[in-house]
Amino acid sequence: MSRINTNVESLIAQRVLGQNNFSLNKSLERLSTGLRINRGKDDPAGLIASENLRSEIKAVNTAIGNAERADQVLNIAEGGLQEVSSLLTELQGLLTATASKAGLSKEEQEANQVQIDSILQTVDRIAGQTNFQGIKLLNGNFDYQTSAVSGNLLDFSVNGAKFEGDSLDVDVVVTTSAQQGQLFLDFDGAALDLGGNGVNNSSFTIEITGSLGSRELSFASGTTNADIAAAVNTFTDVTGVTASANGEGVSLVTQKFGGDEFVSVKVVNDGGAQGDGLVRFEDDDATTLLGSAAATFGSTAAENGVRDDGQDLIANINGVNAVSNGRTIRVNTDVLDVELTLDTTQSQQLGSFKAFEIAGGGADFQLASRVDIAGKVSLGINDVAVRKLGKVEDEDNAGSFFFLDDLGSGKDLNVVDGDLVAAQEVVSRAIAETSALRGRLGAFQKNTLQSTVRSLNVAAENSAAAESVIRDTDFASETAALTRNQILSSASLNTLSLANQQPQQALQLLG
Repeated sequence: MSRINTNVESLIAQRVLGQNNFSLNKSLERLSTGLRINRGKDDPAGLIASENLRSEIKAVNTAIGNAERADQVLNIAEGGLQEVSSLLTELQGLLTATASKAGLSKEEQEANQVQIDSILQTVDRIAGQTNFQGIKLLNGNFDYQTSAVSGNLLDFSVNGAKFEGDSLDVDVVVTTSAQQGQLFLDFDGAALDLGGNGVNNSSFTIEITGSLGSRELSFASGTTNADIAAAVNTFTDVTGVTASANGEGVSLVTQKFGGDEFVSVKVVNDGGAQGDGLVRFEDDDATTLLGSAAATFGSTAAENGVRDDGQDLIANINGVNAVSNGRTIRVNTDVLDVELTLDTTQSQQLGSFKAFEIAGGGADFQLASRVDIAGKVSLGINDVAVRKLGKVEDEDNAGSFFFLDDLGSGKDLNVVDGDLVAAQEVVSRAIAETSALRGRLGAFQKNTLQSTVRSLNVAAENSAAAESVIRDTDFASETAALTRNQILSSASLNTLSLANQQPQQALQLLG
């Protein structure tokens, strides 16, 4: 069949040539851009997935940058704290040297005080000047703001807190009270009575042992309970045990609370002492004696020793079981990291109470791609000024505390005429607080920041790989497609040329 007006074969060849040229152009575009998806029509679903992955990759890489920036900030803080630690160590040495009064002249003691004053000033200067881009790091700028603090707290610290809203209440539920180790020497009167043995120069000899050590003491008949208690208290720094007297006997109590504390009494020689003997107190009531003695003075049990252990406080904070040591409790979770020390009254009272309210503060770092409470890490950095370091209770004034700045000239803990025992305790506490802060910041850098960077790098790699699979050109398959399309396009062009020549054959029919 031969027609001139409509060349169907040519139309077919044109259509196929157009299709082949379109495929060829698409292959050229993909190879030149390196992308399989260049516009939405190439793969609508793939484009959506690819853009979501690109957004995630950008956010993850930014979170990595945040973690690296946080590490640099804490490196600067660590540098300041390291110098403070060195100065406190030097301060400890000056205290020990000055305590040797007989070997130092007045001028040397005063010279040591001048050095101490200089150290205190330098610590304050470091606290005020350590900064990152003008942001002060060690002056309490990143400490947490608290309010409504219970009067039953001796001390507390907030190391980390994450919360939504304006504030976070810290609630404590005490389930088991804190106790001291304690025993009662029941003499059945206001003085020691050795009966008939008293006239034979017999004595009542006991060995008192506490968590710090032991001491053997002997008493003659007629020694009052008050004198026995005074003698025991002379060695409190040796044994860790204090004593108090009443009309019936002497109470022996550990200085501190907790399961590591104990008091033990061995009767080395009873001397015929009168009275009920060694009596324990009820487990959860430090004021009530048990109905019967644990051992009479002359018994084998008393010779072997009677011991009473203290008890750690057991409590939970905001529903989380706390780790306890004496009257101090702590929880450390990703949401809340706090440590509290309760006073005697509250530590022995079962039930719940509100400790304080966290109203803000802390150093917040965004360490995840998604901005929410789960992706935020909050860290508290305490003020290391001398007026805040080394908090120790003043034993002579209940409710009063000493701090590092009390070692300054003219103050209660100066080394010339002040209390050196309390001064050393303050310095030791300041060293412990600074070391604890350095350790906490170091743990945050090592276990949080570095782990986060490694994890985010893996996430960024995997997300980039997934995005590449969806969007990038596979050059092996695309070059094969290009070759095929080039051949098909050339073949279509030749076919179109032949199809255009076919109508000329109809002229032969005209002769």
